[in-house]
Amino acid sequence: MSVVTPSALQHLALEVSDTERSIEFYRQFLGMKVTERHKAGEVAGIPVDLTFMRLGRRHHDLVIMHNPGKTYTPRPKNPLDDAEGIPAFHHYAYECPDRESFLGVLERAKELGLEIVRGPVVHSPWDPRGDGSWGENESFYVLDPDNHRVEIFCDLATIDTDGTYINAAGERIEGAKAEEI
Repeated sequence: MSVVTPSALQHLALEVSDTERSIEFYRQFLGMKVTERHKAGEVAGIPVDLTFMRLGRRHHDLVIMHNPGKTYTPRPKNPLDDAEGIPAFHHYAYECPDRESFLGVLERAKELGLEIVRGPVVHSPWDPRGDGSWGENESFYVLDPDNHRVEIFCDLATIDTDGTYINAAGERIEGAKAEEI
């Protein structure tokens, strides 16, 4: 029996403390557009406000979620300062189609005065430009208004059928192997 798997992670529903502030951030920084908005209770079983945002023609790439009945506390900027609480995610990422686009988004982040909390960095123990970390891509990270860590990246490696990593230039990275094939 073959295993059926999804083809991709398509979107993220991100809880925010201020819907309008978050919409403006994602519009200004990433050029996202609002597809539609819905208030809490509009549909039975959905007790939160939802705003669907997109990068291109797909209905949504990001869902902004806000609970109008919740009192929000600030999220720490530094993951090391997040010593207790419920499990959360470390970051989520947007892929640029090429390095030129990546550098354009980096320039926009600087123009908007966003704090770049990490990078630009080449995540790689094999690339001579690499910082020794993992992921085989080039990236930088900013914080959104609720201190969610947002990664912008390009040139992500792929995995060959034998598990060997293949860099963005199409070259095999000998010695770099996926744990599972």
